Amino acid sequence: MANEIGAAMARAARHAIDYRNTVAAAERTPTASYAQMFEAFDAPTPEAGGDPETIIDELARLATPGIRASTAPRFFGWVIGQSHPTGVAADWLTAAWGQNGGNIVCCPAASAVEAVAAAWLLDLLRLPAEASVGLVTGATVANFVCLAAARSEVLRQIGWDAEADGLFGAPPIEVLIGADAHVTVFSALRYLGLGTARVRTVETDSLGRIDARAFERALRATDGPMITIGQAGQINTGACDPFADIAPMARERGAWLHVDGAFGLWAQACPARAHLTAGVELCDSWATDGHKWLQTPYDCGYAIVRNAEAHRRAMTVTASYLPVPEGAERDPSAYVPELSRRARGFATWAMIKQFGRSGIAEMVDRCCVLAAHMAERLGESPGVEVVCPVELNQFMIRFGDDADGDRLTLETIRLIQEDAVAFIGPAQWRDKWVMRVSVISAATTLEDADKTIAAVLRAWARAREATAPSI
Repeated sequence: MANEIGAAMARAARHAIDYRNTVAAAERTPTASYAQMFEAFDAPTPEAGGDPETIIDELARLATPGIRASTAPRFFGWVIGQSHPTGVAADWLTAAWGQNGGNIVCCPAASAVEAVAAAWLLDLLRLPAEASVGLVTGATVANFVCLAAARSEVLRQIGWDAEADGLFGAPPIEVLIGADAHVTVFSALRYLGLGTARVRTVETDSLGRIDARAFERALRATDGPMITIGQAGQINTGACDPFADIAPMARERGAWLHVDGAFGLWAQACPARAHLTAGVELCDSWATDGHKWLQTPYDCGYAIVRNAEAHRRAMTVTASYLPVPEGAERDPSAYVPELSRRARGFATWAMIKQFGRSGIAEMVDRCCVLAAHMAERLGESPGVEVVCPVELNQFMIRFGDDADGDRLTLETIRLIQEDAVAFIGPAQWRDKWVMRVSVISAATTLEDADKTIAAVLRAWARAREATAPSI
């Protein structure tokens, strides 16, 4: 049995290392389609077990053609970090140890490392040291957890116990949110029974930032319990809301101000960019990802709540068979919705150790510098428009004139993806199609940025030639 286990794990490690070496050095990274991958995997249900090494070999052989190269240095399609090798290695150990990270007795090491990593995160992000941190799957669930704490607290303040009595007959909660908020925040509101259609949207500026005056007017126009939602890092523009202005307003009104900071909150960890999130520490809760700028493997996000009691009240899971040792400072099941869950603290701890404070700051700044460089160089080409000023690490490009811009933009993106030197995707902004570029991988260098610029301009030239009138 020991030899069988060792052989299977060693085989998987070899395939993983070979893949990462190959994708890092590849000039092009084409990816098979879903239909092709389904056909490759489709087979009758196995009737008998198989050999572990053979199974791992087959999995690698079948899956590799359809693995999107998100760890490659020229992946700009979504806000996806590199899954740094150190974090991946820590995650391998996490899987091998097979620990349930939801209980302090079940996994003392995972619980302890979570507590340490949580304190490091608060320090790096310059958030209140008394805040509580739940390690969740990602920013979607982090938003859910933080807003559950918000729901609990704003109702408690008017004498309603949401955990005991639910929302049946509860006083209505007003929710204010920026007009350019991310879709996952609306998902969290839906899960919590607060709805998506009944929220009040607040006007935003040309970069998607909440207009502080409009925010103040909306606060004054309502009574009763209120949750407000801001954003650090608009998904298309990278812009952050004016927290120094809106946080005092929310506090004076008695409203809870939550921040969806999936990637933009990491500006706090970079002295050169921290001005973009000025005042964010004044808010009440924050959601962010580890698998973006911290470069952890996927399945890693953080729900951070200033009022730790409200956080625990909304999330605590208790049962007689889940004892918490007397004097334990932190029960991990009190901060997340999952009871059985991956021990995410190990990879978080490893990545903070890998980069350190200075390395994280340098990486964030470098990605922002590269984004500005790419936008500037592309914008110098005829027919290429940089849609908005580069605020952080995100920027948008549009090709052609207004009359034909949608079609030419989508065709250019198609050709870029077909060429496979880099991966970049489309988005809609102000009802127009754009090419959205996300620069967030620790692996990306200036050379990668310049190769991508050249690939984009080649695709743009091809798209333009294909639509030029014949003479």
